[in-house]
Amino acid sequence: MFPGIIGKKIGMSQVFQEDGKVEAVTAVEAGPCCVVQVKTEEGEGYSAVQLGFGEAKRVNSPEKGHLKELGKYRHLREFRVDDIGELSVGDKVDVSMLEAGDLVDITGVSKSKGFAGVVKRHHFAGGPKTHGQSDRHRAPGSIGATTTPGRVFKGTRMAGRMGGEQVTARNLEVVKADPECNLLLVKGAVPGSKNGLLLIKKSSKGK
Repeated sequence: MFPGIIGKKIGMSQVFQEDGKVEAVTAVEAGPCCVVQVKTEEGEGYSAVQLGFGEAKRVNSPEKGHLKELGKYRHLREFRVDDIGELSVGDKVDVSMLEAGDLVDITGVSKSKGFAGVVKRHHFAGGPKTHGQSDRHRAPGSIGATTTPGRVFKGTRMAGRMGGEQVTARNLEVVKADPECNLLLVKGAVPGSKNGLLLIKKSSKGK
């Protein structure tokens, strides 16, 4: 049973296929993770597995009681599962449960871009650059009507903070899984910056 695995984005690279084609891949340090808690329908009302990843310098008293003698983990994340199977507290989860060709969904926090205008944030075309327009090049244009409705609708696309949101990239193909190095190579890009935390689950679509 593979509930998922916690990883850390290392960066992007490329690999050569047998036919000579170059594939852009993202290297992820995935696991090893430890099962620190198992939740069941009878106990908590739903089935889930909580994994620990990364070494923490110190943990507080509640965390010590929660982790018991399992170790000091910096990150704790929960994965919903339909069936707990044979998983129990103390089990190790690593990339050996994945192989080349598997499809995975990877969740991370996208790069924060700060305050951005509508051209960058929403891909607006901007205003005309001629006919006397000197300051409308990257402006949003009209954001409302007149007396009716007499207000700006909620959700209107405007300038604002961009990025820094949880994003899931789906159906990414595993190019290589190396349990000895805790390394996972995934085709294409994944959300987040280098050293960002990632949650990796098998895609519901399978292979």
